[in-house]
Amino acid sequence: MAEQGKDRLPHLLVRDTATTSRYTSPRDGRGPGLNLPTRNRAQHAEHLIRQIEQAREQEANIIQAQKAFGLDAGNGIYISFEDEPSFDLKFESLEFQRGGIELCSIKQVGEQSIATVFVPEGKLAYFLNKISQYRDEEITPQAPNKPAKPRNKDLVESISAIKLAALRELWTDDPGLFPKDDESIWWEVWLRHSRNVDYEGFLRQHAPQLEMTVNEEAIHFLDRTVLLVRGTKGQMTRSVHLLGSIAEVRGAKETATFFTGMDRVEQRDWMDNALARMSALPDDAPSVCLLDTGLNEQHPLLQPVADPADLHSYNKPDWGTDDRYGHGTPMAGLAAYGDLTEPLAHNGPIELTHRLESVKIMPEPGFHKDRRLYGAITRESISRVEIDPNRKRVYCMAVTTPDDRDRGRPSSWSATVDALASGYEDEQSRLIILSAGNTDPAQRHRYPDSSLTDEVHDPGQAWNALTVGGFTEKVQLDTARYPGWQPIAPEGDLAPCSCTSMEWVKNLPIKPEIVMEASNMAISPVDGSADYIDDALQLLSTGHQFALGKQLISFGDTSAAAALASRLAAKVQGQYADYWPETIRALIVHSAQWTVAMKSRFLPLRTQEHYRQLLRYCGYGVPNTDDLFWSTHSALTLIAQDGLQPFFKDGSQIKTRDINLHALPWPTEVLQALPEETQVEMKVTVSYFIEPNPGERGWTNKYRYASHGLRFDVRRPLESLDAFQQRVNQQARDEESRPSRHTVKESGKWILGENLRKLGSIHSDTWHGSAAELAERGYIAVYPVLGWWKERANLQRWGKRARYALIVTIKTPGVETDIYTPVANTIAAEVVV
Repeated sequence: MAEQGKDRLPHLLVRDTATTSRYTSPRDGRGPGLNLPTRNRAQHAEHLIRQIEQAREQEANIIQAQKAFGLDAGNGIYISFEDEPSFDLKFESLEFQRGGIELCSIKQVGEQSIATVFVPEGKLAYFLNKISQYRDEEITPQAPNKPAKPRNKDLVESISAIKLAALRELWTDDPGLFPKDDESIWWEVWLRHSRNVDYEGFLRQHAPQLEMTVNEEAIHFLDRTVLLVRGTKGQMTRSVHLLGSIAEVRGAKETATFFTGMDRVEQRDWMDNALARMSALPDDAPSVCLLDTGLNEQHPLLQPVADPADLHSYNKPDWGTDDRYGHGTPMAGLAAYGDLTEPLAHNGPIELTHRLESVKIMPEPGFHKDRRLYGAITRESISRVEIDPNRKRVYCMAVTTPDDRDRGRPSSWSATVDALASGYEDEQSRLIILSAGNTDPAQRHRYPDSSLTDEVHDPGQAWNALTVGGFTEKVQLDTARYPGWQPIAPEGDLAPCSCTSMEWVKNLPIKPEIVMEASNMAISPVDGSADYIDDALQLLSTGHQFALGKQLISFGDTSAAAALASRLAAKVQGQYADYWPETIRALIVHSAQWTVAMKSRFLPLRTQEHYRQLLRYCGYGVPNTDDLFWSTHSALTLIAQDGLQPFFKDGSQIKTRDINLHALPWPTEVLQALPEETQVEMKVTVSYFIEPNPGERGWTNKYRYASHGLRFDVRRPLESLDAFQQRVNQQARDEESRPSRHTVKESGKWILGENLRKLGSIHSDTWHGSAAELAERGYIAVYPVLGWWKERANLQRWGKRARYALIVTIKTPGVETDIYTPVANTIAAEVVV
């Protein structure tokens, strides 16, 4: 998320950028280890030594203030270590426990890592010694013919800057939630532990002097104590240096427990307050259509967004359209508002951006005791809601089969979803969002192993669907009520309910593509079992028995995650009305990022296999909402919606036809003006829908599942346009043939690489390199590869066009420059002409 006040600019939709050419027949790095920037050894060492000396000059004043405040032991300062954007920081070497030097927190700001370390009084010499050794000493390798390398090379060369840490460096929450100067909030304060000092007691004793309030509750972990402290940013800034005990701070969170513990009258008061802050729903607002157990639209919070005329049923005479089971209605609350703890707990305006529709596809899970073709039910249910063909909508279905016997292979249900999404039968493409399915609740105490072996459920393997797994940030427990219980999943990691595709064969699509909040569970201190003991670990949504029972209830699992994703998709559709379903899917995946907790499961991320496992675990990560909706001056997103004809018939043969070459409006002059070594990044995503060819027939040659495939490639520095076209032309040949040797070496580094990013029907990868290199890469090719459209000529699909969305984001992390305006001006000028 962007920091408060950061510029927000609309993404740029570019038109007519592609030149279509006819197909004609005829990674750079340092190897294993950390990804380190190139350093001038002597200059870099002196640069860091100067920064430590500057911190040492401030240390004496801080220690003196601590002792005057009454802290006579455990004195010290906070130092932050930053890496170069897109490079690695060897953070594990920053801690020296014997010397009392403690790594407090690591946070990601874009592609940059910032590690904050507590350094006891007089211990800055530890880092000065490390840097001096790097400058003056070398290690001679035991292996012959290997050059000597500087001592502490990995640690020192991974550090870009060292400085005295401030409150912002200790803030590990969403940067967009960092409070304003005069705003008094509840802070979640994480205290370090010490053998010599009772930091909790010291804070409670001295809080009145700091004009702060400390909540009576506390959570004690192995080496951290968590308290809630109320105060302003200025008061907290002062306390950071005076207390010397804070490891990190976050914004305190409202939980579902606060609202579910209320009686009906109290809940209604909170809802009335929210209703009074809602805007009117636009007449042309898109919709989220829930394929679920029905919807009780008379719930007070659902009335503004749900019309009885938009409620349907697969079997209306017998089932009706209402929700008697209690799944569709809480799905609706999340799809409309997100986790209700947020809009209820805050007093700001609530903007309604989309409406709700519902098709009741079953009265309750497991209702169909006899075997049914769920693909047929899904198809018929979607046809019922499309009475108004002009309304833009996003479909959301959290109903899955409980078994995983398909192991990622297409089923009749998933193939139907692919057909519906692609418009195979009616030329109308659709965005369909599916849940990845839930792990066996009885096995969740085995987390994370239970998620690693429980596979994405049918129809979640559908190529064209956006399949959503779960992660969680909910780790707060009422320790007084549940002593000894511990959250199962760490903050930011996969949720205990989420299935994965870890055990699928390597050539199947990446599923899930993204993860959203899906709640947490806790482990019993008595028998080690997993349970939903505390509503604080759940999301808050609308209850189906609102007339007699609770109007607000807790809800979770991957159903909740899918509902949240559908809300994001509908909001994008509302903001960018011209975007295709393929484009919205692409934007959501394009904006996703892995959390530190997710990446830590597969460290060190050195090889393609490590990244393959990470993708199979949590897809591309958690969507970043600022990146999803907005560009900025230093982060430009270009979007092209285009198409090509992959194949044509030449006599009796079906041959490859079109290659699209996109000449994007590139900020060449701005990039060239930056220092040559400035590190930048480029992210590219291509999304398209395939037509399915299901059946257990090997999925090769004419029995391929996908009608076609698309790939992208980017022109390399020093590569002429003709050479680029020839190389792409060669790559467009059958993927089963041996890959050609590239005549122009790639510069920089792609995270995933060609082989890993080509799975499924959405392809996304990020390139890191210098600004000078990126300035020369303004052409992107999109080209077809084999599919059954070509191999099964008798089906007469070889003449179809294939449309796609191409998204390119350029970022200059850590550099204040405007790459947005020159491109926006170019596009505007072209429109005028």
